Amino acid sequence: MKGNRILVADDNAEVRRYYVEELMDEGYDVNAASNGEEAVRIAREDPPDLIILDIAMPEKDGLETLSELVRVDGRIPVIVNTAYPMFRFDFRSHRAAAWLQKSSDLSELKSTIRRILDERGRAAHEAGEADDDE
Repeated sequence: MKGNRILVADDNAEVRRYYVEELMDEGYDVNAASNGEEAVRIAREDPPDLIILDIAMPEKDGLETLSELVRVDGRIPVIVNTAYPMFRFDFRSHRAAAWLQKSSDLSELKSTIRRILDERGRAAHEAGEADDDE
């Protein structure tokens, strides 16, 4: 589902730039946030189709941000992408659509994005067909 909009939230500028470039090469429209507050603001003002969220960020960590993003719109899938796997067991992380360990090889992230967006697209299509039947 190319053309989908993705928000990358990571406090590391090099990581953000790398993800944005790689995902744009895949055909996605990508926006970036350098912290949790900015990610929540962007999600409110211009909701993306999917969010990639780092956990270890200053001021507001990714788990706090995830909780706020769910309150903004719980239908937006969030992929938690972190170098710190111990946070996976925090109950607040259970609202994430997926949990991935950070890697310079983005093939797993890209395939997870495709899978989630494809599933979301199929669900929306099926919901549209159900509405047509009424």
